[in-house]
Amino acid sequence: MTLFRGYDPAWLRFDLLAGVSVAAVAVPIAIAYSQLAGVPPAHGLYASILPLVAYAFVGSSRQLIMAPDAATCTIVAATVAPLAGADPDRTLALTMVLSILTGVFCIAAGFARLGFLTNFLSRPILTGYLNGIALSIISGQLGKLFGLSLKPAGFFRLVAEFVSEVGHTHLPTLVVGVAIFVLLRVMKMVAPKVPAPLVAVAVAIAAAQVFHLADRGVTLLGTIPAGLPAMIVPTVREEDLVPLALGGVGLALISFNSAMVTARSFAVKNRYEIDANREFIALGVSDIGAGLLQGFAVSGADSRTAVNDSVGGKTQLTGLVAAAVLVIVLLFLTVPLALLPMAALSAILVNSALGLFDLNSLIWLRRINRQEFRLAVLTLLGVITVGVLPGVVVAVGVALVQLVARASRPHDAVLGRERGGHVLVDITTHPDVETFPGLVVFRFDSALVFFNADYFKTRVREVVAAAAPSARHLVLAAETIIAIDTTGAAVLGELIDELNGRGVAFSIGGARSVVRLMLQRTGVIDRLGADHLYPTANVAVDVYLRAEETNRHGL
Repeated sequence: MTLFRGYDPAWLRFDLLAGVSVAAVAVPIAIAYSQLAGVPPAHGLYASILPLVAYAFVGSSRQLIMAPDAATCTIVAATVAPLAGADPDRTLALTMVLSILTGVFCIAAGFARLGFLTNFLSRPILTGYLNGIALSIISGQLGKLFGLSLKPAGFFRLVAEFVSEVGHTHLPTLVVGVAIFVLLRVMKMVAPKVPAPLVAVAVAIAAAQVFHLADRGVTLLGTIPAGLPAMIVPTVREEDLVPLALGGVGLALISFNSAMVTARSFAVKNRYEIDANREFIALGVSDIGAGLLQGFAVSGADSRTAVNDSVGGKTQLTGLVAAAVLVIVLLFLTVPLALLPMAALSAILVNSALGLFDLNSLIWLRRINRQEFRLAVLTLLGVITVGVLPGVVVAVGVALVQLVARASRPHDAVLGRERGGHVLVDITTHPDVETFPGLVVFRFDSALVFFNADYFKTRVREVVAAAAPSARHLVLAAETIIAIDTTGAAVLGELIDELNGRGVAFSIGGARSVVRLMLQRTGVIDRLGADHLYPTANVAVDVYLRAEETNRHGL
């Protein structure tokens, strides 16, 4: 097996220690994240076992830990809750089917070599998305932290209801939540390598016993079924399949991007390469395993991956060790977990959400690019108002519109040469360059295709008109035209005929082979004339200048 091929025995102690450390962090986080997904606490642990095993044998990252993820759990709940209502059995079945469908989509995408989709969600969209998720998580935990019964609602309505009900805060619950939250923040500063969530859970369980918190009205986690769950194939109604499939596609895209960001970061740090298509398949197998074992969809867990790396995990044997420890917890340690205060779990979730919230990136975007900053804010607002998937879909739609708008009016330039040089440069950025009497050299910095062909035609007419009446020759510097379609070729042919009819010769320099082939197939080269097709724009300029020099001397 690939996992053990070439395994160095010296790595074993590092992988064993890393596996135990990952499990120590994973147990409380998995229980907490099950709340986000809307399923009982044990199912967070169920969702953590098979993904670790599956990824160990299929994934290409040595450090990535496949486990429940805050953003993924939020999408699971947003997809399932409207379908299940208040029925816990339907919620679990729908959650399992969603995980399996997501896995199928991921595997199909991997075999279709769609790993390039890792770049589909731009940095502004991811920034807004993660910030929106963080705010949604924090708002959703306010009731549990303050001991209030708040109705599920959107971000603003939930915050408004919280403000109106804050006077009825249950003080012992708030004290427990705040104390655990402070403990987590302090440990992050003074002991960052210690598994703070595990310490927080141990302290909270001890406090529940010592101070009899249940008698004081503090809600505890309650009984977690001991043992491993049966592997089952869930069933759902036929009318649920379409919304689950749509949710699965969105979940596959977002969880894959999230996992790839984490995987690539640690691959760069540890100096190795990962295979994006293989990662898609590994994520899919992990999701199917989670779904069959009564869990929910997972992703690359950045916090647990960071623990793995910091302890010195060398290979995916770490994942197998962590899975074994989780099995031991389910078999023998569920009784003490029942005493865990829910407010402590809420504190863990709020602490995790703060790790997602990235105000500095928003500030940086606002300073660097206002348009991308507005896109990030739009995504954030979409996530906390209309929901996670609709918000991201709207943001992606806006981003695509912006992309097409920019691509339809790409940058172009009129070129000249620096005095005494032989390099063609943009005359607007190099005002001292030398231009050529009677000659216009025009560069179009994009593929010439259907959605920018008319703009190309307009710009060519404008630069020729600006050089009139002396313009006698136009050279299209085509080195930057990476492709051309039939619409672009047709417009180019029309311009050749139009300019020739006005006494302006047309030449093309530096056309790529793929562009030449399209021009040949569409007959544009015949209309242009083979003697007006040059290997580079510089060669075309030199030929023109020699011809002008010859004409001046009457030769």
